[in-house]
Amino acid sequence: MAELDTASVNPSGAGRVLIAAEMDRQHADALASFATANPVATQIAASVRRTGRLALLGMGGSHWVNRTAAFSYRRLGIEVQSEVLSEVLLAPLPNYPRTVILTSQSGGSGEILAYLTTAARREERFGLTLNAESAMAQSVPSLIGAGGMEKAFAATRSILISQSLHVAVLAVLGADPAAALGQLRSPIRPTIAAALSALSGCSSYVLSGRSELQGVAESGALCLMELARVPAFAFEGGQLRHGPMEMLSHRTGVILLRLPGREADLMPNLAAACQAAGCPVVVFDASGRPQIGSVLTITLPALDGMAACFAVLPVLQLLLVELAAQKVEQLGVPLRSSKVTTAL
Repeated sequence: MAELDTASVNPSGAGRVLIAAEMDRQHADALASFATANPVATQIAASVRRTGRLALLGMGGSHWVNRTAAFSYRRLGIEVQSEVLSEVLLAPLPNYPRTVILTSQSGGSGEILAYLTTAARREERFGLTLNAESAMAQSVPSLIGAGGMEKAFAATRSILISQSLHVAVLAVLGADPAAALGQLRSPIRPTIAAALSALSGCSSYVLSGRSELQGVAESGALCLMELARVPAFAFEGGQLRHGPMEMLSHRTGVILLRLPGREADLMPNLAAACQAAGCPVVVFDASGRPQIGSVLTITLPALDGMAACFAVLPVLQLLLVELAAQKVEQLGVPLRSSKVTTAL
């Protein structure tokens, strides 16, 4: 990906340097993660076939990674649910046979540690992490991302790596990973200058997609809240039409993520409605369809599923980091949060 200007916002640029370093290596690390994942991915796939159910559990950005992958598992006919782990701790899942993947880049968040102390009952538990030395990786068979833990505050590299580990499981279950891996080997680099200019004056943001790209939208909203310290919301396309449109104004930037198929047909009316509310609108378009009228569009290859995620996510990350850099000093230096949340 394009390099970030690390000196333009704060004198030291320490937080931004870390973000740039993570983003620069994320494609190579994601490929390396996929390449070494097969032994544990094969165990997980066998477990899914045995139990007939899959639960993806995580917190923060890890939950949105799971939300993204859940659609691809469902496309294979697998009964899958993606749940916030803190909710499951308070209201445990029914005691049915199921395969559980615990997703945590650190493998040591408070919720993960608490869950590992609970009885597995009829669950078959696995982990997905970037930390091979973590309590989770030592407790359950785990998919391990390459390159070690992410150092920057906001999740960038860890998202792409975690998604690549899900792709490894999906491949054993029968999905074709070729298109997704192709995006990791040859990432596209469209310009973001016009989109950055259109969105920079906004004070709040809405991101929206459907299917796998909704999880990407939710990851993006979290990234923008963490880095830019502004309200940023992610609504699935249908959900956005059911009430949240009332908050839109000329100060609300809207980012829409477009997939092929029926989702593509639903996007023009939504984009037009957001424009009518006065919003600057940017579409990340992986549909292969003609551009939506006058809407500012970042055109991507026509891709579906996880391949579309791998095309959209790094470009979206770059836009959001640059947008945040215009709004805050000491980019990537948190005020109220930590990289690993240990308190429940």
